[in-house]
Amino acid sequence: MTTRAAAPTGAPCWIDLMTSDTSAARTFYSDLFGWTALEQNAEFGGYWMWARDGVPIAGGMGAEAGQPAPAFWSVYLAVEDADKTVETAVAAGAQVIVPPMTVGDTGIMAVLIDPTGAAIGLWQPKDFSGFTVLGEPGAPGWFELLTRDYDRAVAFYRDVFGWDTHTMSDTPEFRYTTLGEPGPDAIAGIMDATSFLGADDSPHWGTYFAVEDTDATLARAKELGGTVTQEAEDTPYGRMARATDPGGTTFSVMGPTSA
Repeated sequence: MTTRAAAPTGAPCWIDLMTSDTSAARTFYSDLFGWTALEQNAEFGGYWMWARDGVPIAGGMGAEAGQPAPAFWSVYLAVEDADKTVETAVAAGAQVIVPPMTVGDTGIMAVLIDPTGAAIGLWQPKDFSGFTVLGEPGAPGWFELLTRDYDRAVAFYRDVFGWDTHTMSDTPEFRYTTLGEPGPDAIAGIMDATSFLGADDSPHWGTYFAVEDTDATLARAKELGGTVTQEAEDTPYGRMARATDPGGTTFSVMGPTSA
């Protein structure tokens, strides 16, 4: 478990959900993780936050009609200067989806497609730094990029976001790099997912939510209308699983191993 005042530069600092069914999503995640869905903000297009124990933990937003990808979780990395970071990212091969824009007094956001095809958000904080708790049940526990161009992804996040990269594994079966030393101090990871991504799957960032009991969480997700897409499995990093919410958005959970 990590409690922090603000994310280090380059580290994940916020997540939010784009969904075509805001009402269902607000209910589903509130019930599943014990969150409280706060009031939607008309000034920012109906954006809302979920709180965990009274502290903001994630955001949500309704998808516009006809949007190509109407349901997904986004990850945002903390930056000191959004304009400068976007400029550096473009020079390194990224595409700009949302140019830097001020969000009231809270901060400045931008969204890029990295050179390997994965969307990643940027957040330059002002009054709002993002979530402050990691690894506790109901809070984000891990962030991971699945990519088909592993070497280019590692170089991009190292050079553009200042990642302190460490190779955790470099075998043909498992290539993985972490932000920070592998172990309890690592913050996020990049996986060579060439053999994992299906033909129709795009490279993407994902979030693992920490839970007390992975199997019980999956059972509850199904009761709430979700679908299990990867059954719980013990790994050296915890008991992990994947599911979709009622709107079809994929999310992952991680809890203690069954042993």
